[in-house]
Amino acid sequence: MRRKIVLFIIITICFLLQTTVFQVLSFADIAPNLLIIVVSAFGFMRGKKEGMWIGFFCGLLVDIFFGFYLGGYALLYMYIGYINGMFQKRFYPDDIKLPMILIGSSDIICNLVIYVVLFLFRSRFKFWYYFSAIMIPEFVYTMVITIFLYFILLKINQHLEEHEKRRAIKFEL
Repeated sequence: MRRKIVLFIIITICFLLQTTVFQVLSFADIAPNLLIIVVSAFGFMRGKKEGMWIGFFCGLLVDIFFGFYLGGYALLYMYIGYINGMFQKRFYPDDIKLPMILIGSSDIICNLVIYVVLFLFRSRFKFWYYFSAIMIPEFVYTMVITIFLYFILLKINQHLEEHEKRRAIKFEL
């Protein structure tokens, strides 16, 4: 129960930061995607199932406030969390390379899917403009924020795991 409450708080804070503070600190109207960082990080730290659920709730939050259709972002973020969860066996807390690669590729894939669904299906074929003006700047900004936010999420996850282990030992005795 404690993990669920902490995850709810993390998702809420990151959503609020993404939609308020980082909109003010945006470069060329581009803000980092903090929810992709949360979904990807907890996906590969905790596994497919938790990544999928966190992705679903993050995407549902985006759908409720910004989506055209309810469930589109929830499905996309859910898949991103699930796919990142497949890399849990390769997760090492001290290694920053894998999280950076996974979060960066998740951001690019998310933006590619958004381009296909929102632009390409409506016959807007300016992919290189979208790629250079939106995808690359958001990717770079997200990667810069990832360096700081990932370590915060890692410490929170480690603290929660220690608490769960202590609690499990207490019940074994």
